[in-house]
Order: sequence, then C-alpha cells, then structure tokens
Amino acid sequence: MQEKNLQLERLVFFCDAVVAIAITLLALNIKIENPVGGHLHFSDITKQWKTFAAFSLSFVNIANFWKTHHSFFYYIKKVDEKLLWYNICWLFFIVLLPFSTSLVSSYFFDHTAIAVYSLNTLLIALFQNNIWDYASEKADFIKTESIDTNTAWMFRLFCNLELINALLAIGISFLNPTVAFILLFTKLPIMLIARVFYGGKIRESFGDRRKKTGVDEP
Repeated sequence: MQEKNLQLERLVFFCDAVVAIAITLLALNIKIENPVGGHLHFSDITKQWKTFAAFSLSFVNIANFWKTHHSFFYYIKKVDEKLLWYNICWLFFIVLLPFSTSLVSSYFFDHTAIAVYSLNTLLIALFQNNIWDYASEKADFIKTESIDTNTAWMFRLFCNLELINALLAIGISFLNPTVAFILLFTKLPIMLIARVFYGGKIRESFGDRRKKTGVDEP
C-alpha cells in the first residue's frame, strides 16, 4: 500500500511540475519589438494586445484544467499503468498549448490558428475525461468514504461540457475565429447549458457538500 501511495504522490507532483512549466512557457511568448529610436512607448506595448489576449486565454485554460485535475486526485487513491498513460497524454497536450498559443498570438484572425488551438483544448479535455471515467469506474481507485454520487456526477458533467465547448470552438473557428476565441475564453455555452438544464442539481450538490463537510470542495 505504501508503494502505491508513493506512486500516486510522484504522479501528482510530476503533473504539478509540468503544468507549472507549461504556464511559465506561455510568458516566454510575450515579447516587445525593438521600439523606433530606442525608446519604449505605451503604443509599443498595446500593439502586442493579441499576444496578451492569447496568453490570458491559455493561462486561464491551463489553470482551470489543473484545478480540475487537482480535484480529481483529492479523491483518487490509487493508480495503475493505464491511468498513468492517460495522465501522460494529458500532460503532452498541456505542454503543447504554449505552441498553440503562439499560433493564435501570431495569426489571431486566421481560421487555422484558432482551429489548432481548439483541437489542442479538445484533446486535453478528452484525456482529462478519460482520467476521471477510468478511475471512477474502479471502486478501489476512489476514496468512496469521501466522495458522494453528486460530486462524481458533477465531475463527469463538467468534463463532458468542456468537450462540447471545444468541439463548438473547432466548428466556429472556420466561420468566425474571433467568436471561437471568445467561446474558448468565456465558455458561455457550457455555462448556459449547466445553468438551464442542471442548475438545480448543481446547487443541491454544493449545498449537500457544505452541510456534510462545512467547506467547499477543494
């Protein structure tokens, strides 16, 4: 049991480190061109708004994916080789996101750039979904004494909504890249779907956890 726990801890620490590196790599894409005359002006900074917009999108996306991954492993107590490979694939596409971000910052209004970024996001969401689906279907992988059915249901719901959002962004990117970018940033459709169709159940689930634990979910 101790060896399995060590394996789990090493996986979590490794994932956290790789995510931190990926976020750091995002900042390396932010560069100011040499100003005319050697003096920096505010206009030289504002000209890079596309770079800052792409950076903000990816920072928020990586942070949200990491938060969800972190929440998963609050309840996952065991890993095997298949779960390790799901995590490795998840990390691969997390690390690829800085490259996709550089495409968006350089070709902000191009269909291809936003489509590639949306596909990158879709693949992260897909493997994140696989991580939770695989672990939650194995009773000995989950801390059953800590998780309730509503929490497990919410994880699956929001993973699926992330997939839907990315798929919508891929389709819309070929029609209007700017709208696809806004979709990726705000996630408005999945928020509306969750609120309209599942709002009551979500509020009930949060209320049950607060009564049970006295705190919000990590």
